[in-house]
Amino acid sequence: MFNFGSDIAESFRLSGLRRTPQRYAVLEYLMRSIHGTPDEIYRAINRADPRASRATVYNNLHALARAGLVREVALDGKAVRFDANLERHHHFVCERCGQVEDIAWFDLPPLGRRSPLGSRVVRNYQVVFRGTCQRCSKGEI
Repeated sequence: MFNFGSDIAESFRLSGLRRTPQRYAVLEYLMRSIHGTPDEIYRAINRADPRASRATVYNNLHALARAGLVREVALDGKAVRFDANLERHHHFVCERCGQVEDIAWFDLPPLGRRSPLGSRVVRNYQVVFRGTCQRCSKGEI
Protein backbone atom coordinates (compact mmCIF):
# COMPACT_ATOMS: atom_id res chain seq x y z
CA MET A 1 0.00 0.00 0.00
CA PHE A 2 1.26 3.47 -0.94
CA ASN A 3 1.94 5.66 2.09
CA PHE A 4 2.66 9.31 1.28
CA GLY A 5 3.97 10.05 4.77
CA SER A 6 6.65 7.38 4.82
CA ASP A 7 7.57 7.95 1.15
CA ILE A 8 8.02 11.67 1.76
CA ALA A 9 10.01 11.08 4.94
CA GLU A 10 12.24 8.61 3.08
CA SER A 11 12.73 11.11 0.24
CA PHE A 12 13.98 13.72 2.71
CA ARG A 13 16.23 11.20 4.43
CA LEU A 14 17.81 10.03 1.18
CA SER A 15 18.31 13.54 -0.17
CA GLY A 16 19.83 14.86 3.06
CA LEU A 17 17.46 17.82 2.90
CA ARG A 18 16.14 18.98 6.26
CA ARG A 19 12.45 18.22 6.68
CA THR A 20 10.45 21.27 7.74
CA PRO A 21 6.64 21.41 7.99
CA GLN A 22 6.35 23.77 5.01
CA ARG A 23 8.80 21.78 2.87
CA TYR A 24 6.91 18.61 3.73
CA ALA A 25 3.60 20.28 2.76
CA VAL A 26 5.01 21.44 -0.60
CA LEU A 27 6.33 17.98 -1.48
CA GLU A 28 3.13 16.29 -0.33
CA TYR A 29 1.06 18.65 -2.49
CA LEU A 30 3.19 17.88 -5.54
CA MET A 31 3.02 14.13 -4.93
CA ARG A 32 -0.79 14.32 -4.78
CA SER A 33 -1.45 17.07 -7.35
CA ILE A 34 1.13 16.97 -10.09
CA HIS A 35 2.32 19.98 -12.05
CA GLY A 36 1.50 22.74 -9.59
CA THR A 37 2.50 26.34 -10.16
CA PRO A 38 4.08 28.13 -7.21
CA ASP A 39 0.87 30.17 -6.79
CA GLU A 40 -1.36 27.08 -6.81
CA ILE A 41 0.89 25.42 -4.26
CA TYR A 42 0.98 28.55 -2.09
CA ARG A 43 -2.83 28.86 -2.08
CA ALA A 44 -3.34 25.17 -1.27
CA ILE A 45 -0.78 25.09 1.51
CA ASN A 46 -1.89 28.43 2.93
CA ARG A 47 -5.43 27.10 3.41
CA ALA A 48 -4.06 24.47 5.79
CA ASP A 49 -1.21 26.52 7.28
CA PRO A 50 -1.63 30.31 7.01
CA ARG A 51 1.93 30.76 8.33
CA ALA A 52 3.37 29.62 4.99
CA SER A 53 4.30 32.75 3.06
CA ARG A 54 4.62 32.95 -0.72
CA ALA A 55 8.40 33.42 -0.31
CA THR A 56 8.59 30.30 1.88
CA VAL A 57 6.84 28.25 -0.80
CA TYR A 58 9.16 29.58 -3.54
CA ASN A 59 12.26 28.98 -1.43
CA ASN A 60 11.15 25.45 -0.58
CA LEU A 61 10.34 24.64 -4.21
CA HIS A 62 13.84 25.67 -5.22
CA ALA A 63 15.41 23.73 -2.33
CA LEU A 64 13.42 20.62 -3.31
CA ALA A 65 14.50 21.05 -6.94
CA ARG A 66 18.19 21.44 -5.97
CA ALA A 67 17.88 18.30 -3.83
CA GLY A 68 16.45 16.41 -6.82
CA LEU A 69 13.06 15.76 -5.20
CA VAL A 70 11.07 17.78 -7.74
CA ARG A 71 11.80 19.29 -11.11
CA GLU A 72 10.75 22.43 -12.90
CA VAL A 73 8.59 22.07 -15.99
CA ALA A 74 8.41 25.13 -18.25
CA LEU A 75 5.52 25.10 -20.71
CA ASP A 76 4.76 27.87 -23.22
CA GLY A 77 6.56 30.59 -21.29
CA LYS A 78 3.81 30.64 -18.67
CA ALA A 79 4.37 30.18 -14.95
CA VAL A 80 6.80 27.38 -14.32
CA ARG A 81 5.25 24.25 -12.89
CA PHE A 82 6.84 21.77 -10.52
CA ASP A 83 6.60 18.01 -10.84
CA ALA A 84 7.38 15.36 -8.22
CA ASN A 85 7.30 12.59 -10.84
CA LEU A 86 11.01 12.13 -11.47
CA GLU A 87 10.60 9.23 -13.89
CA ARG A 88 11.25 10.10 -17.53
CA HIS A 89 7.98 11.14 -19.12
CA HIS A 90 6.43 13.56 -21.58
CA HIS A 91 3.50 15.92 -21.06
CA PHE A 92 0.11 16.63 -22.64
CA VAL A 93 -1.33 20.13 -22.25
CA CYS A 94 -5.04 20.68 -22.84
CA GLU A 95 -5.51 23.87 -24.84
CA ARG A 96 -9.02 24.26 -23.48
CA CYS A 97 -8.77 23.75 -19.69
CA GLY A 98 -4.98 24.02 -19.23
CA GLN A 99 -4.64 20.64 -17.50
CA VAL A 100 -1.18 19.09 -17.73
CA GLU A 101 -0.97 15.29 -17.83
CA ASP A 102 1.96 12.89 -17.71
CA ILE A 103 2.47 10.73 -20.80
CA ALA A 104 4.56 7.57 -20.53
CA TRP A 105 8.08 7.97 -21.91
CA PHE A 106 8.92 6.80 -25.41
CA ASP A 107 11.99 7.46 -27.50
CA LEU A 108 11.79 9.52 -30.64
CA PRO A 109 12.74 7.74 -33.84
CA PRO A 110 16.31 8.34 -35.03
CA LEU A 111 16.74 11.50 -37.06
CA GLY A 112 19.05 9.95 -39.62
CA ARG A 113 22.73 10.43 -40.30
CA ARG A 114 22.59 14.22 -40.66
CA SER A 115 20.71 15.49 -37.69
CA PRO A 116 19.29 19.03 -37.70
CA LEU A 117 20.87 19.27 -34.25
CA GLY A 118 24.31 19.45 -35.85
CA SER A 119 27.14 19.03 -33.36
CA ARG A 120 24.98 19.84 -30.34
CA VAL A 121 25.10 17.28 -27.56
CA VAL A 122 21.62 16.44 -26.29
CA ARG A 123 21.53 15.60 -22.59
CA ASN A 124 17.80 15.05 -22.38
CA TYR A 125 14.59 15.95 -24.15
CA GLN A 126 10.89 16.12 -23.47
CA VAL A 127 7.96 16.11 -25.85
CA VAL A 128 4.94 18.28 -25.04
CA PHE A 129 1.73 17.31 -26.78
CA ARG A 130 -1.03 19.90 -27.10
CA GLY A 131 -4.67 19.38 -27.87
CA THR A 132 -7.92 18.67 -26.07
CA CYS A 133 -7.97 16.37 -23.05
CA GLN A 134 -10.48 13.53 -22.75
CA ARG A 135 -12.68 15.46 -20.32
CA CYS A 136 -12.91 18.54 -22.57
CA SER A 137 -13.37 16.56 -25.76
CA LYS A 138 -16.41 14.58 -24.55
CA GLY A 139 -19.23 15.30 -26.93
CA GLU A 140 -16.98 16.62 -29.69
CA ILE A 141 -17.11 14.96 -33.10
